[in-house]
Amino acid sequence: MKTILSNIATIQTGIFAKPVAEGDVIYLQARHFDESGQLVSALHPDLQASKTTEKHLLRPGDVLFAAKGSKNFAAVYESQNLAAVASTTFFVIRLFNPALMPAYLAWVLNSPISQKFLKGNAIGSSMVSISKAVLEELEITVPSIQQQQIILEIARLGKKEHSLLLQLAELRQQSIQQQIINAIDNSND
Repeated sequence: MKTILSNIATIQTGIFAKPVAEGDVIYLQARHFDESGQLVSALHPDLQASKTTEKHLLRPGDVLFAAKGSKNFAAVYESQNLAAVASTTFFVIRLFNPALMPAYLAWVLNSPISQKFLKGNAIGSSMVSISKAVLEELEITVPSIQQQQIILEIARLGKKEHSLLLQLAELRQQSIQQQIINAIDNSND
């Protein structure tokens, strides 16, 4: 089944707030994530709770989409029992169709085809931004839950393979460097 994102989810913007040293709520910003949407920094509560933060609290399974700047990625929010809200950098996508897994939606949003569509329809020149209207019109293929799980497992294994290949290349480079050093040391004897 194919549909557009607005048929299977609600989309709202994050909030603008001024972080403080110690707060009650985590204020998620793009800087907390790497290019692929993985958390890269430790999170601590840095906003005071208020009526505004309360109505924008993230729920487990919400998909965050970074729509501003050059780094457009999707990530699934998974609660660590700490209340959190998203900054205005993000759209918060809340699925209302149980036939779609949040992790699968994040994978679709991060896929090259979706990224090409979204970036191709972005607005602005110095600070590129993807509008809510463009995001709502993104076409999503919704396979069965079992197929979604298979797709996610293949993607996970692909990432693991990539990581292992990078480690292998690094070890190979270290081995070559050691062989060169050994050859230089042996030529001095």
